[in-house]
Amino acid sequence: MLNCIAIDDEPLAHVILENYSKNIPFINLKQTFTSADEAITYCDTNPVDIIFLDIQMPNINGVDFYKAHGKGKMVIFITAFDNYAVQGFEVNAIDYLLKPIDENRFKLAVTKARDYYNYSHNIDLGPKKTFLFVRSKYTLIKVEFKDIQYIETLDDYIKLNLDGGNTILTKMNLKTILNSLDENIFIRVHRSYAINLNKIESIRGKLIKISDVEIPIGSSFDKEFTDKLALLNA
Repeated sequence: MLNCIAIDDEPLAHVILENYSKNIPFINLKQTFTSADEAITYCDTNPVDIIFLDIQMPNINGVDFYKAHGKGKMVIFITAFDNYAVQGFEVNAIDYLLKPIDENRFKLAVTKARDYYNYSHNIDLGPKKTFLFVRSKYTLIKVEFKDIQYIETLDDYIKLNLDGGNTILTKMNLKTILNSLDENIFIRVHRSYAINLNKIESIRGKLIKISDVEIPIGSSFDKEFTDKLALLNA
């Protein structure tokens, strides 16, 4: 159960959040506040996992509040002004909801928060982890391992090439993301490439073909790749 609070100077927003939260079994909306000062006092003495936070409030900006007092907590920004979206995601918000809040959209946001909480806390949910979260274009995206065909480096970014021709660009290095993936499925084959072994269509010489793309095998990665293939074929 995730403990939540809401901070919004509009009482009607509290009523809506309370009604929506009652229908979500894995969250518990513990308190609502119209005063940021009261919320700070509460956070200092009570466990809080998610903050539903209005951005434009009297005397304080919600983003500034979160930077100062939201360490270790997930935040879902709620506001009537869509021009704050980029600013909100710059502080690693889980999501950004516009008023009037749609209930289905609210459910998606809190489900994303739950999945991210379980992922970041290494909570064992039974089956082996099959996904990871990455940030791209100010959005937190859940990516299934099985959908990744191959990964390539682009300066300070990596590009995830997915089934269906979809791609995701995220600021991360190849070594870091490989530490989050299943080592039995993903392997680095070049200084600039890692692949999903299940997506290989063919291998010819030092070239791996995946979805009509030829990926080179670097000389320093050749033996590890060959050994991995031998294990798969054993």
